[in-house]
Amino acid sequence: MIPRICLAVATIPAMAFLSCLRSETWDPCVQVVPNISYQCMELNFYKIPDNIPTSVKILDLSFNYLSHLDSYSFSSFPELQVLDLSRCEIQTIEDDAYQGLDHLSTLILTGNPIQSLALGAFSGLPSLQKLVAVETNLTSLEDFPIGHLKTLKELNVAHNHIHSFKLPEYFSNLSNLEHLDLSKNKIQNIYHEDLWVLHQVPLLNLSLDLSLNPLEFIEPGAFKEIRLNGLTLRSNFNSSDVMKTCIQGLAGLKINQLVLGEFKNERILETFDKSVLEGLCNLTIEQFQIARFGEFPDDVSDVFNCLANASVIFLSSLNLDGLEALPKDFRWQHLEVVNCKFEQFPALKFNYLKKFVFKDNKDMNTFIEINLPNLEFLDLNRNRLSFKGCCSQNDFGTTKLKHLDLSFNEIITMNSNFLGLEQLEYLDFQHSSLKQVNEFSIFLSLRNLYYLDISYTNTHVVFHGIFAGLVSLQTLKMAGNSFQNNLLPDIFTELTNLTILDLSKCQLEQVSQRAFHSLPSLQVLNMSHNRLLSLDTLPHKPLHSLRVLDFSNNLIVASKEQELQHLPRSLAFLNLTRNDFSCVCEHQSFLQWVKDQKRLLVGAEQMVCTQPLEMQGMPVLSFRNTTCQISKTIISVSVLTVLLVSVAGILVYKFYFHLMLFAGCKKYGRGESTYDAFVIYSSQDEDWVRNELVKNLEEGVPPFHLCLHYRDFIPGVAIAANIIQEGFHKSRKVIVVVSQHFIQSRWCIFEYEIAQTWQFLRSHAGIIFIVLQKLEKSLLRQQVELYRLLSRNTYLEWEDSVLGRHIFWRRLKKALLDGKPSSPEGIEDSESNQHETTAFT
Repeated sequence: MIPRICLAVATIPAMAFLSCLRSETWDPCVQVVPNISYQCMELNFYKIPDNIPTSVKILDLSFNYLSHLDSYSFSSFPELQVLDLSRCEIQTIEDDAYQGLDHLSTLILTGNPIQSLALGAFSGLPSLQKLVAVETNLTSLEDFPIGHLKTLKELNVAHNHIHSFKLPEYFSNLSNLEHLDLSKNKIQNIYHEDLWVLHQVPLLNLSLDLSLNPLEFIEPGAFKEIRLNGLTLRSNFNSSDVMKTCIQGLAGLKINQLVLGEFKNERILETFDKSVLEGLCNLTIEQFQIARFGEFPDDVSDVFNCLANASVIFLSSLNLDGLEALPKDFRWQHLEVVNCKFEQFPALKFNYLKKFVFKDNKDMNTFIEINLPNLEFLDLNRNRLSFKGCCSQNDFGTTKLKHLDLSFNEIITMNSNFLGLEQLEYLDFQHSSLKQVNEFSIFLSLRNLYYLDISYTNTHVVFHGIFAGLVSLQTLKMAGNSFQNNLLPDIFTELTNLTILDLSKCQLEQVSQRAFHSLPSLQVLNMSHNRLLSLDTLPHKPLHSLRVLDFSNNLIVASKEQELQHLPRSLAFLNLTRNDFSCVCEHQSFLQWVKDQKRLLVGAEQMVCTQPLEMQGMPVLSFRNTTCQISKTIISVSVLTVLLVSVAGILVYKFYFHLMLFAGCKKYGRGESTYDAFVIYSSQDEDWVRNELVKNLEEGVPPFHLCLHYRDFIPGVAIAANIIQEGFHKSRKVIVVVSQHFIQSRWCIFEYEIAQTWQFLRSHAGIIFIVLQKLEKSLLRQQVELYRLLSRNTYLEWEDSVLGRHIFWRRLKKALLDGKPSSPEGIEDSESNQHETTAFT
């Protein structure tokens, strides 16, 4: 019993000690940048951690439990520049809580239920530029002690309980204030006296955001003669009448940018009357933006009349029609129309418009010509438009265009070479389908173009002059297209100023040796996601300025050592990751090169082997050269043994047939021959042999007895033995019928080679060549000896004509009679034949 009591007594102080420990002692903050940036989010801290270096500049303490900030809470971090205290359950901030933070520029207090805020809570912040106090139970700006923060540029007090828009007098000290966010508060009315401080001390760079406040009334003249950089009023009005009244209350305001509209999830107005914006005629507006009014008037000309002198107009998420009806003398210089609905593309006619952005719009199919004589910048991307003809001055009504973006559209038919658009500098067609690109040099006139993107345009490059004329081009992106025969040809001849070239995902298998010879300024080349099998660096040798080369995601197995020497010396980054590297001794030099060039190779550690099987998935850097150090003597002996065996086999094979011929010559040399000639021919020429050769020689006068394999070879005997014993040994002559089929037949060539040996052993000319058809020299040269014999000796040529046939048979029979034993019948027939020949001649 006593030991248990002692154990309990000993345990109590230990538990008490552990309960006093805070999580910060064993749950360290994440060190984002050593000694500079620390993230201590959601670590259940109850006090400021003391294990962070004093040199920290960025500190995130959000989502902890720092309910009370005492004086000098952060004095241990004098270099602090950014402090995030979001949702730390802070209720009390004492005087001088941030004292000593002379370099702090951003303080975030979002989501803290502050109940007690001392008058000197923000003292000691001489460099503060951004203060975020969203959702901090703030009820009035008067009680917010920030009047001394003269460097403050941004004040965000959104989502609080502020009822009055009255700007305290201390705002006159905030001469650097640029942005005041009062959105999502309780402000209903704005009176002249609320803006008294702005009348006394104008803040010309100030932008106000009053969105999501339930505005009901703005006193007329409250903003008169006030100059603001910006004013945002979104989802503020519960009816068109209230909105109309409040806009009229803005009379006399001079503003750089006015934003009206609603938010996607905060729609209030059900209707939008065209008279709502009439009050804008009493404002001086440089830029105007209106967004997300579902029911927009059909006649937009009346809606925008009061904005005729504005310079910049933004229209977003509206149902618009009739823009083409707007007067062309509107002084708009910049018009952006984004995510709106149209029945058809608006055929605009504005005399002063210089920049037109029309993107992500819906319900249109075809581009319609516009007339904008001063237009310099045109962005029509992501509209799913089709262009029946592109591109020329007639399409856009201008000759001043410098920027043209037609990306992410449908079919664009290129039937013009940019006539009248010679000033273009930027051109983007990516993810649109280009037609007729290969029919002529479509870019020939664009000598000022420095950027061209035709990526993923279904372009199949066939025409080598596709980029002719682009002498100033610096960036060319053509990923996701294809080339004829999957070969990159020499198509960049005139692009001598090119610095960036993207050829990724082009299904390339080969690169022409002169593909890059005219690109001395190229710095970045992307060849990734192709089908290249080897790292052929010779084409890249002329790229003297190349810095970045990407060969990732190809099928590269290795590279020869001599090829690696052609890499440009200027190269700083080479990416070979995700290839099919073969980690075998055959590629030992390449694998060693990879180890030596780790600094050059991007992600060298991620280069893995795909073969052999035992190294699949292992890093290339793990390959060891010692595995290749097999005894050179063993290799040499093995190679020599294989070589000797192979040579011996070849000699035995050759000697066997020669021996058979030699033995046969002794056996049959003194006897009479059974056949006048043995015929060597291809089985595909058998019809000619049967119908012409056999019929004319065996049935003619005198008759000749031919040895034919289909008739005279003995069944059951090997073909080679039949050829030698029945063919050569029992025949006086050999007739070789040469044709294209003959040259391509292995058996025919074998028989011909035996015939040469047979002729050598007989010591007299016994081979008669018949060329059945004219042969291409390239095909004939495949059999060198046959080619030489035909070049040096007389042969017969078959001609299927009356005269040609007569001469052919007379010459062939004469050759066969040479050496034939004479007989009275034969002499008689020969004389008769001679008589017929003389008579015919």
